[in-house]
Amino acid sequence: MSHYQTVAKALAYIREHALEQPELEIVAAHVNMSTYYFQRVFTEWAGVSPKKFLQFLTLQYAKAVLAETTSLAKAACTVGLSSTSRLHDLFLRIEGITPGEFKRQGLALRLSYSFGNCAFGEYLVASTERGICHLHFYQDALAALDELQASWPNAALNEQAAAMHQQVADLLQKRINPEQSKLSLHLKGTPFQLKVWEALLRIPEGKFTSYATLAQHIGQPNASRAVGTAIGSNPVAYLIPCHRVIKSVGGIGEYRWGSERKMAMLGWEAAQQHNSFEESMPSNLPLFQQL
Repeated sequence: MSHYQTVAKALAYIREHALEQPELEIVAAHVNMSTYYFQRVFTEWAGVSPKKFLQFLTLQYAKAVLAETTSLAKAACTVGLSSTSRLHDLFLRIEGITPGEFKRQGLALRLSYSFGNCAFGEYLVASTERGICHLHFYQDALAALDELQASWPNAALNEQAAAMHQQVADLLQKRINPEQSKLSLHLKGTPFQLKVWEALLRIPEGKFTSYATLAQHIGQPNASRAVGTAIGSNPVAYLIPCHRVIKSVGGIGEYRWGSERKMAMLGWEAAQQHNSFEESMPSNLPLFQQL
């Protein structure tokens, strides 16, 4: 069972009170748990203690990563793209709809959709015969379904768990070898949006980049604002990792599905690789740095 709601509530409190550097006991009390039980629940969810998890989310760490990741291609090469334990995003094949399909807003398309639950909460996933076209986290299932229909107003929706929906579930829970997945994305967007979304797929798991760096990477260094808009319209959460883009001046930044969820994703990804990061992480960081 996922403890995401508890973790999200704790992260929201930490974010709001970051300047006060709240002790672990205070955060535990905020989520109505004993310190011991909160530590256990958090560790079960993240795989590491709250202290270690939040170290990965410090501004110091974010700035260090940004300083090291001036080239996304170089960063990807550094961590090794052929690794079976990371970068599943790079095994996603991205395919945009044709201009005619874009104009028809999904006319004659049949979308299969299903609901799921993962470490980051409940989600709605939808697909065409060509690939995943929609993956949103939600608080209200009916509102999420309405949002899907609004995104593809002329498409016929059918509640049915397609085989690729199970692939998504396995990827979200890290239960699948990404090299065996070959999951496809069927996306509706402008050429610029598709270019930005494809660039997002090149950001390695456990790494961050900035809006400005991403704009440079796609050859449009003065388009940071437009890049941010394209990132905000990403229709496929997590698989297209827009959560890995943060403010170059520090801070997590906004996220379509909530800043706390973004913080949870970044910390959770870094925690999965904590063995490779342990030697490079300073050991004298306060428990809760300003985020």
